[in-house]
Amino acid sequence: MQDFEEWVQARSRSLARSAYLLTGDVHLAEDLVQDTLARVADHWSRVSRRGDPDAYARRVMHHRAIDTWRRRSVRPAEVMGDSHPELGQHGPDVERRLVLRQALLRLTPKQRAVLSLRFYDDLTEVQTAGVLGCSPNTVKSQTRQALERLRVLAPDLLSDLVEEPIR
Repeated sequence: MQDFEEWVQARSRSLARSAYLLTGDVHLAEDLVQDTLARVADHWSRVSRRGDPDAYARRVMHHRAIDTWRRRSVRPAEVMGDSHPELGQHGPDVERRLVLRQALLRLTPKQRAVLSLRFYDDLTEVQTAGVLGCSPNTVKSQTRQALERLRVLAPDLLSDLVEEPIR
């Protein structure tokens, strides 16, 4: 079980960031990480033998998040308070993070999951489809729709990320 504890130490922060991207709430993210780690621990011998506990943990986390969204009668963006953990941090990117957070909360849960897997966890379309249990074409369409929605919700944010063409 020591190898599980070492894996948890090495991956906890990354799992917490992914969970926060999925839930948009620090407390819900902590619950999601704990639930994910408990499920990974239950199957650790099989998961570690297969050699990719990160992939299994991502799959569990996203499935648990989707199960939570399905059980809720209200979307997460509607139940979250105005608490912003980023406000305690200082720097030029605070406002940008808040704009991004608000825009992400207005996407559907599946769109947030697709964006976090594709662009935060840097998974391919096929890997993302495997985690979410859908087809690669669904990942492509969800990504396209989510990015279109973000362009509407936060145009300044995306324009900051795109370089001006060289003339």
